[in-house]
Amino acid sequence: MTPTTLHTLDTAPQAAKPLLEESIKTYGMIPNLYAVMAESPSLLEGYFQLHRLADASGFSPEERTVIWLTVNVANQCHYCVPAHTMIAQGEKIDSAVIEALRNETPLPSDRLEALRSFTLAVRETHGHPGETAIARFHKAGFDNKAMMDLLVIYAQKVLSNFTNSLFDTPLDAPFQSFAWQPAAE
Repeated sequence: MTPTTLHTLDTAPQAAKPLLEESIKTYGMIPNLYAVMAESPSLLEGYFQLHRLADASGFSPEERTVIWLTVNVANQCHYCVPAHTMIAQGEKIDSAVIEALRNETPLPSDRLEALRSFTLAVRETHGHPGETAIARFHKAGFDNKAMMDLLVIYAQKVLSNFTNSLFDTPLDAPFQSFAWQPAAE
């Protein structure tokens, strides 16, 4: 892993400070992911903007959770799986859905399973999921806009998952009880 600084309001580059202040107002803290990303204000701003766009997408909180956790687990993100587990619990997402995503077991609905399957197909094929995967996604009730909105959420996760992988972002205390390890292969 590459050594990095966990920035504070005092050490962060000037351009990152307003985003860190926004984090303190929203969450009462600067999550370590943001503290790492602050080294590059462009990265931090991009992540914040993609998060806003993800929230504004046509996906429900449960569907966003499916996409977020699916990508986090597939990318083996030691930081984002616990963080999004806590977020999902705060949004009152069914614990059966959360656990199925974390453990890569079947989801309780065909619609959610189709969403997870399509998300994985996009990831595994580098954006070439094939006609069968697209047909299953559409059959589950998702349209082309949903396909595009999924790409926004996927892009957000690439930024965070890869940052955490490159810099081994330490898990924040509030996420510790949701710590996660990939299933043994």
